[in-house]
Amino acid sequence: MQIMPHNLNALTGLVWAAGFLTMASHGSLAQEAQRVRGAIESLNGNTLVVKTREGTEQTVKLKPDWKVRGIRKASVEDIKPGDFVGVASLPKADGGDGALEVLIFPAAMKGTGEGSRPWDLKPNSTMTNATVAKAVKAVDGHTITLTYQGKEKTISIADDTPIVTIAPAGKKDLVAGARVIVMGEKAADGTVSSANVTVGTNGAVPPM
Repeated sequence: MQIMPHNLNALTGLVWAAGFLTMASHGSLAQEAQRVRGAIESLNGNTLVVKTREGTEQTVKLKPDWKVRGIRKASVEDIKPGDFVGVASLPKADGGDGALEVLIFPAAMKGTGEGSRPWDLKPNSTMTNATVAKAVKAVDGHTITLTYQGKEKTISIADDTPIVTIAPAGKKDLVAGARVIVMGEKAADGTVSSANVTVGTNGAVPPM
């Protein structure tokens, strides 16, 4: 495995992350958006091989000047009214939505990809990027009310829901076994390419 050390400064990371999440939310106009989730098997130069959550191997061709973003664990207590979050969720039988994963954005990224849209984490799941209007502790966990584009959505967060936030990372963190999500594009010939890799740090698993 060939690992090239690299560190992003905070400004570069935030600018890239904003573009990354916009593409993640809306897809690529030129090619089919492709999300690769799993654990790194190898990194050789600009070729990344991932053992996907489906159990298959996926090779990703990384574009010149590709970047790395980190994700670290957070907790439900870190979610405060006024925070901007991305929540993957599923409808609940008794009404409302239940969170599958939560990403807490840095303040500088507030408003990134605002809205609610279908997501491919699980069948019928959605991704909602929105501001927390209120966060309430309930008997069965936490409930947050999100506001976006003049709308409102209530989502419950169980105690075992993965919650993360953005953290510094570099290519040195792309070691075998590290969990990643790659937002890329799939060409007509099936080739997947990307300019960005999100890696979990200190045992975290990237959401989305």
